[in-house]
Parts: sequence; structure tokens; C-alpha cells
Amino acid sequence: MSFADNENQTKNRLGQESSPYLLQHQYNPVNWYPWGQEAFDTAKKLNKPIFLSIGYSTCHWCHVMEHESFEDAEVAKLMNEAFVCIKVDREERPDIDNVYMAVCQTLTGSGGWPLTIIMTPEKKPFFAGTYFPKKSQSGRIGILELIPKVSESWSSDRKKIEDSAESIVKHMQNTIGTSDQKSVLDKDVLQRSLNYFKKRYDPINGGFSTKPKFPSPHNLSLLLRLYKNTNDPEILKMLELTLRKMRMGGIYDQIGFGFHRYSTDEEWLLPHFEKMLYDQAMHIIAYTEAWENSKIEDFKLTAKEVIKYVARDMTSPKGAFYSAEDADSEGVEGKFYVWSKSEILSILGSISGERFCDFYKISSKGNFIDEASGHTSVNNIPHQNLRITEYAKANNTVIETLSLDLENSRKVLFRHRAKRIHPLKDDKILTDWNGLMIAALAKSARAFTDDRYTEMAQSAADYILDHVSDANGRLLKRSRLGKAGLPAHLDDYSFFVWGLLELYQTNFDPKYLAHAIRLNQMMIDLFYDNANGAFFITAKDGEPLIVRPKEIYDGAIPSGNSIAALNLQVISKLTAQTNLLNYSDSIFASFAKQVNKYPPGYSQLMTAWDFKTADSYEFVIVVKKDISEANEFLTLINSKFSPNKVVLVKKEHDPEMDKLAPYTKNMVMIDNKVSIYICQNYSCKQPMNSLSKVKEFLSSIQK
Repeated sequence: MSFADNENQTKNRLGQESSPYLLQHQYNPVNWYPWGQEAFDTAKKLNKPIFLSIGYSTCHWCHVMEHESFEDAEVAKLMNEAFVCIKVDREERPDIDNVYMAVCQTLTGSGGWPLTIIMTPEKKPFFAGTYFPKKSQSGRIGILELIPKVSESWSSDRKKIEDSAESIVKHMQNTIGTSDQKSVLDKDVLQRSLNYFKKRYDPINGGFSTKPKFPSPHNLSLLLRLYKNTNDPEILKMLELTLRKMRMGGIYDQIGFGFHRYSTDEEWLLPHFEKMLYDQAMHIIAYTEAWENSKIEDFKLTAKEVIKYVARDMTSPKGAFYSAEDADSEGVEGKFYVWSKSEILSILGSISGERFCDFYKISSKGNFIDEASGHTSVNNIPHQNLRITEYAKANNTVIETLSLDLENSRKVLFRHRAKRIHPLKDDKILTDWNGLMIAALAKSARAFTDDRYTEMAQSAADYILDHVSDANGRLLKRSRLGKAGLPAHLDDYSFFVWGLLELYQTNFDPKYLAHAIRLNQMMIDLFYDNANGAFFITAKDGEPLIVRPKEIYDGAIPSGNSIAALNLQVISKLTAQTNLLNYSDSIFASFAKQVNKYPPGYSQLMTAWDFKTADSYEFVIVVKKDISEANEFLTLINSKFSPNKVVLVKKEHDPEMDKLAPYTKNMVMIDNKVSIYICQNYSCKQPMNSLSKVKEFLSSIQK
């Protein structure tokens, strides 16, 4: 698991890579190749199939398969004899992962990581699966048995294999490589999404499934918008209970903050312990927006705690954000995060220790169940059954005293935990995930009027613009140890543009709007499907795969098309470039058939659809010399949760803004006072320069 050189071991070809995931495998006896022409040429020359293994650095079962098989000399010998073996980091090459994950789901009905594909030297797959143990067990074939079977088929039934591979490729080209912009979204698509969430809602624990439970914060963001449209109290109840239960559960790191990946149980107690940057970003957005709507302090506190975690543990010296932290430490999942009661009592003492253990449900018996073995240990995952106000009341305790004691105990335990062996940090900087975090920080900066969050967002945006772009201003995929590279994908452009748009609407520095407009146009030029609408994952000059994929499903992370659909509308409203709406409309039309079948699987797209179909407004504030002159108006505009708005601030007679948003050129201050122009559907009302009149108007449109 170490990336450091080990003079007693021999590196394979992965030792020259930058990806932390690939570097994890550099000392494997498997003769790994990185994805590239050398591997495919070698496979053709040696007449061998390719064993493709796709994963990521914080993937628990990737670690298990590596330890069981890829580090094993017996397995490695068989693999090296039978295959040319390729390792891919799915976070660096989502295009490859998307294509072959779709193959796996088609052939097996499921997917996941590690993803295992066996294919011809022409990249055509004929076998797919996920994790394989070293030896067959519980009905799952072991890799020692699998390899000889594949080798025998490759030797004796080549024609059958090649015909099968060709058939699979044609099927994939007719599915993930196509879209149809002739369809339309159903009129009731938002209501059907809501009906699904109501039907699947867990009224005891929150969330919308039994187990495992995935947070999917963009589902919650959609629900909040549906609440704004309907004022249905049931939506608010579902939303707020889910947010509370997640924050109180073991899925939340009660000691050091931040959210783990997902919960394996119904109660949000036992998580998969890896922490992903994209999860933190989407949780920050969900909790920030929920606070804007409700002013429930727990939601604000949670968002600020997650930001504190990101600032402390996930921020590079140059201000950009790292990708993830592993679930495992010392080869054991969750070891870094769990506690025995005796350990806590020895650290905190009996009085504070017992109180802490009672509040965070820590017992001598333990509550941590190892997923692999199914055994419960004496270790515990801290979590809450009661909110602090409820606990204080139940125990007849002064809440201020309780809060202070618990917080002091948490800090002591955090300092003690810091001495443990930390999980591996994946320190690569990904453009797309940084875009999500920039958007989240900008939203929180506006909501909480905290300039520190604006500064964090600016630092990350500047790093990507200055160091993760090429000489032509084209984005690159990732940076690590100061070295940037790899072609950017749709998500990199759409997510980063989203971040820039949110950042502009927070600090109103026109350079970020200018970059957002420029990169959005570059996205259109590189990724748009002129024949069928919507956007491909890969650029028009990208590496050819067996299919050029498109994606709209909003899973653990939103799709690039879903975010693009929103960005295009926002830029259109900020600049009055109405032609951009044709591109966003094509996204809705291209995927309408599959979205209509199951709307809740596309919640981020539904958020973009809500922006299109619900009432939305443009606010243009004109100031004399300094953006800060608009602060009072901005405070009013941002005082309530109003998702379907855009805000532009400009100085009078500002040539730069006049160029970016030409329709604002003749907007000036009235009576030499800061003035606000409020527009809807590209039609503006008479300007106002009175705070009371603006407040009156906002009250009429904000619920």
C-alpha cells in the first residue's frame, strides 16, 4: 500500500505512473501494464487475451483481491502466462470504466469494483465480473480455476470467443453509445420522482432504501426544490429526518467530521469507511440548502464541520483538493475510526468518558461488525440515538455544560486518534471533483457569509486554471505532485464550469464568469453530439474505444450531462445567450425515454428540469465602483432558499461585463444609488434602488 520505493522488490511498469491506485500495484508479481498502445501491441504480438482490472485507490475489495491474488506468486505466474494484464484507475479514466462497467452489467446483471474484464487485443470483451477470490468459494469461481478455463477456450474456441466479443460490442454500440432527441420528458416526471421517494421512504431511519443505504445527497437537493414548488410538509419531513439521521449515524465521522461512502445497514451505523471528495461536496450542498430553507442550526453545523474536515485533511498546499481517504489502515477496514469503551475511559477518565460513551452509544460489547467475517468485536463506531437537546432533557442536564464537555472530549479523542496509523490518502487532484467542491464552498460562503469558504473555492479554481490546463486553455484530467496530465472528460468541464458559475455568483469577479463561458463553449465544441444531441463522455479527438459512451444516470456522483443541462441554462440567463438553451433542451430530449421509465435515477437532471420549468429570476445589481456596495441587496436576495435564480453584479460602464453580458450595457444606477434590475424570462422590470421595495418584491415570490 506504500508508494515509496522498496529496493528489495522489483517494480513492474506501473512504477512509472502517477495514479496512487496504479502505484499501489507497482510491486505486484503480476506483469501489469498501464492502459496504452504498448499493452495492446504486445497482446497482438504474443497472441494473448487481455486481463483488464479496473479499480480505485480507496476501494476495499480492490485491496482484498490484490492481497489474495495479485500479490500471490502462484496466481501471478498463471496471469502472466495467459494474459497481457492491464490496470486502470477508474477515477483517471472514467471513459474506460463506463464502457466496460456497462459490459459487466449487461453480461452479469450487476457491477462494482474491482471490475474484471477479459478481452481480445482489439479491446473487445468476452468475459466480465467483479471480485474473484483466489480459490473458488460459495459458488464464486476462483481466479486459479478461472484462468485455465479461459486459456483453454482461447486456444480451442477462438472463433466462438471472437464472435461473442463482436456481438457484445455491437450490443454496446446500440445502447450506451446512442441517444434519441425526438423524445420528450413526461409532464408529471417531477411528481413521479416524488411519488417514488415517498413510497421508498424509511420513516424510522430516513433514507429511501433498506440496506445498503447510499446518501445520494442530490436526491435530497431535488426534494428540497420539490418542496419549494408544492409546500408539501411530507417532503420536508422526509428530507429533514434523513439529514438528521445521517449526521447522527456512524456514516458520519463523529470524531473528525466528514461522511463515509455509504452505510451497509438500515440505520446508517456501519459504513464503508472510505471518504470521497465528491461525497463531501454533495453533502455540503444538501446541508447548506436545507439550512437556507429551515434555519435548523444542526444542518449549518454539519456543513461547516464537513468543510472543516476538507480544509484540514483534503486540501493541498496549493489550495486544490485531494480525492479520497481509504477505508483501510494496517490492512483492516475501519481500524482507524473505531474505539473500545475501555480505551475511551482510559483517555477521558471515568466521568467524561462514561458521559461520552453514553451519548455516542459506545458499549463494552461493541457494535462494529466486520463485513468480511461477520464478527462483532469489542470496538465501536460512535453514533447518536438522540440529538443533544433531547439527550440533555432526558438526562436533566444543562445543555451548555453538556455541549462543552462532549466537545472537549471529542477534541481529546481526535488528538489521540491522530497518533494512529492513518488510512492512505489518494492525493491526486481531479478537475471534476474539485469543481464539485468549488461549487459547494461557494454556495456555503453565500449562505453563511463566510469569506474563508470563498477563499478556499478561489484557491482551488485558480489552481485548476493555472496548473491543470494546457497551453491552449484546454482542461486536463488530474494533477499529482505538481504534474498534470491525461485528457479531460465531460465531467471535468461540466463540473468545473458549475464551480466557476457558483464562485462568480459569490465573489462577482468577472474573470470566473469569463472562464466559465469559455470552458462551456469548449465543452460544446469537444463533446456535443451534433447528430443526436447531448454530450459524449469523451472528446471528439479522444482515444477511440469500442463505443463512444454517453451517461445520464445520477448515481453516487451526478452525470456530466445532468450538470451541463443546468450550467447551460444558468449561463444563458446570465448572458442572454439563448442559443445555449438548444443544447440543454437536447439533453432532456435525448435521454427522455429512459428518464421517463425511472425518474428518481436522474435526480440531478430533474433539478435541471426544475430550473427550466419552475419560476426563475435574474438579478442584475449595478454599483458605482466596488462590488461590496451590493452587499445589502445580496443579503436580501440570499436570505431565503431560492434555487432558481441567477445573480450578476456589475459596475456602471464596465467594458468587461458589457462584453460578457451585453444586455446589461445600458443598465445604470438610478439617482446615483445602487440599483437592482429583476428579470424573468429575459424581460426586466423597472429598476429599484430601495431595499424596502426589493424586500417587498422578494416576499411576493419567495415562499
